Amino acid sequence: RWLMSRDAAAMLPQAVMDSKSHRQVAIIGDPTKKGLTQLDNKDRSLANQQLDAVFPVLHGTYGEDGTIQGLLEMAGVPYVGCGVLASATGMDKVTMKQLFAHAGLTIIEYEWFLRSSWEEDHAAVIKRIARVLGFPVFVKPANLGSSVGISKAANKTELRDAIDDAARYDRKVVVERAINGREIEVSVLGNEHPMASLPGEIITGHEFYDYEDKYVDSASRTEVPAKLSQKITARLQRDALTAFQAIDGAGLARVDFFVEHKTNRVIINEINTMPGFTSISMYPKLWEASGISYSELIDRLIQLAIERHSDKSRNLTSYQPRTTG
Repeated sequence: RWLMSRDAAAMLPQAVMDSKSHRQVAIIGDPTKKGLTQLDNKDRSLANQQLDAVFPVLHGTYGEDGTIQGLLEMAGVPYVGCGVLASATGMDKVTMKQLFAHAGLTIIEYEWFLRSSWEEDHAAVIKRIARVLGFPVFVKPANLGSSVGISKAANKTELRDAIDDAARYDRKVVVERAINGREIEVSVLGNEHPMASLPGEIITGHEFYDYEDKYVDSASRTEVPAKLSQKITARLQRDALTAFQAIDGAGLARVDFFVEHKTNRVIINEINTMPGFTSISMYPKLWEASGISYSELIDRLIQLAIERHSDKSRNLTSYQPRTTG
């Protein structure tokens, strides 16, 4: 449910909602409304509030997979971030990797399969993974975020358990060869002419940067900017922009890389089309290190959203004969 309250801004830091004051609302896919429609009969003064722009800071399914973006497109409301196609592509690790490879980026060796294939023949899938990728590997749901459902497997027994877990979250499962390298992130900002931030490094407290590390015990730490050579920094920034444009990104994204310890080879991991956006999240921290403050960043993102909406509004949505002069 979507809830709205007059006191929402004051209650947001406490992550609470006064049940007596909230109103149930929704965005209707009707461009004549352009905002929130109230669904209950409480305090009708809050009904049908128009929205200048939406910043959909929502992670995972329905938040950054193109679903909410499609609703906002139908409603005719400008919104921050990538559109339907880029959001859906950024969520699906298989499609994402295929586009990255087509764009000439170095990707992690991987295999993918459907949950139905796994359920039909466990042994065949395990045999293929062991033969093609070896061990250790990382197993992931193709469509999810925040490292949910991700496991590391060092042998066939662990692989079986990891696939069972990943298959709980999605019908597509991705298995990647484990990379021994530094975890580097780059922020991207812009529409047709994006720019890349200085890189930052995640120094993990666990074996990998998992859900617990991100949200529970915060055992990891960050280094901004990352200690990298100018050559590798330039390569990371260039590859981040290539990845952003490969998915037809808009507004913002964070692009995650590995830099191999032995070879310094830059390998793209994934793109996040709606990265964390608290004042201590990596995305704004990277821009702050690059000379753009948190408040300036938010202002710029809203401007980009309105610019993109205005440009898209020029598109015809039904046939009109071409005029000749």
